[in-house]
Amino acid sequence: MSLPEMPQNPSRREMRKMLIRLRMEMHRQEIRHETQQLMEPLQKMRGMTTNWQENLGIKHGPLWGVGLVTLLGFLTGKGAKSKGAGGMSRLIGLTTGLLPLIKLVIQGSSRKP
Repeated sequence: MSLPEMPQNPSRREMRKMLIRLRMEMHRQEIRHETQQLMEPLQKMRGMTTNWQENLGIKHGPLWGVGLVTLLGFLTGKGAKSKGAGGMSRLIGLTTGLLPLIKLVIQGSSRKP
């Protein structure tokens, strides 16, 4: 944040304008910071989807992905009656929570002879 230059003999009105500008800048930075915090899980998920085969280190990634999506559909789905985006956000949350566990299971099975 760059501070505005203060005149040598600021009037009361100029001081008030400067104070309002500072408050607006602070409010803008607060909104930016909170937005970054809210978007962090989405950015993390985007990063995982772009190179998820490399992150998990598995072969036949698309086949495992289809199987995983099918399994999660059975576990979290309510059928054709479900409406809204609430189910999708729950599915994304469950998927991001299960990825480390899936990774451990796959790595454990690949180590066995």
